[in-house]
Amino acid sequence: MRSSRRHPLLVLVLLCALAVLAARPADGTDAGSGADPGPEVARLYEDAAKATQRYEKGRRAAEAQRSKALAYEKRLDEQRQKIDAMHADLGRIARAQYRGGGGLPLTARMFLADDPDELMRGQRAFTRADLAVDKAIGKSLRAEARLAADEAKAQAAWQALEQRNADLAALKAGIEGKLEAARARLEGRADASVAAGSCPGAVRLDQRDLPVGRPWVAPVEAYELSASFGSGGSRWAHRHTGQDFAVPVGTPVGSVGTGRVVQVACGGAFGIQVVVQHASGYYTQYAHLASVAVDQGDRVRPGQWIGQSGSTGNSTGPHLHFEVRVTPEMGSALDPVPWLSQRGVPL
Repeated sequence: MRSSRRHPLLVLVLLCALAVLAARPADGTDAGSGADPGPEVARLYEDAAKATQRYEKGRRAAEAQRSKALAYEKRLDEQRQKIDAMHADLGRIARAQYRGGGGLPLTARMFLADDPDELMRGQRAFTRADLAVDKAIGKSLRAEARLAADEAKAQAAWQALEQRNADLAALKAGIEGKLEAARARLEGRADASVAAGSCPGAVRLDQRDLPVGRPWVAPVEAYELSASFGSGGSRWAHRHTGQDFAVPVGTPVGSVGTGRVVQVACGGAFGIQVVVQHASGYYTQYAHLASVAVDQGDRVRPGQWIGQSGSTGNSTGPHLHFEVRVTPEMGSALDPVPWLSQRGVPL
């Protein structure tokens, strides 16, 4: 009769085999390929924007401090002139006292005087003069002390401000360096996906606080308008069908309004693209992306990030190609600038 007990070595081998199978990537991708750089780029993009704001605020504070320092230096010069005038007055008083016999003892001057009462009146005048001199000397010394303290404070404040700005500039440069490296990785991964003909999956980004009370917004926040709707060029078969926003690779791209994602595609002239359907019957397209943050069928809100800008497809540089259409397919585009302007979004 065969024993029902399992051999301990066989059980150990089976457990090891199951562990190896569980450790293999389920989708067949290389486990050592690293995390997607999209979220890192978005985070660094926000960090760089905040650092830039802090740096610009510090620079404006430095300019204001410089103006204050110039005005303060003018006041200090005036104080120095007053102190110099005090010194000149003290010199004149001292010389007058010396010439008036202030160096003789009072008893000797009383014996030599023809009119002791007149001498006493003169002595009282000299006493008042001595008090005035002492007061002037004290005032001069206090003014010099305040001047030295104010100069020290002004110098310390100026040095602290300059150091703060230097630290902010270094922080800004460090973030921008990391951002540039992450953007390069993001662009390389996007180009590889398009070349392989396989769209990258959605990379969920940490969303910002969405605008409140604004049904329509611009697709990107900071931009330069480049190729406009209807413009000609050798890279287009007929005319340009949208509005281009020149932005760096990895810039978060938001939906201009509430809608539903009806297409996520890659390849062809538009590279990686997203098309959103809006309740008003219009469609908006976001093309030449480096990554997408939504899947087909997702509901989106105004300003919600749906991807990141890139330079995939028929593109000469990083930008967002934005279209407004009356159908989801190309060939039905409208000029997006007046379309957005009518909805309270001037570009």
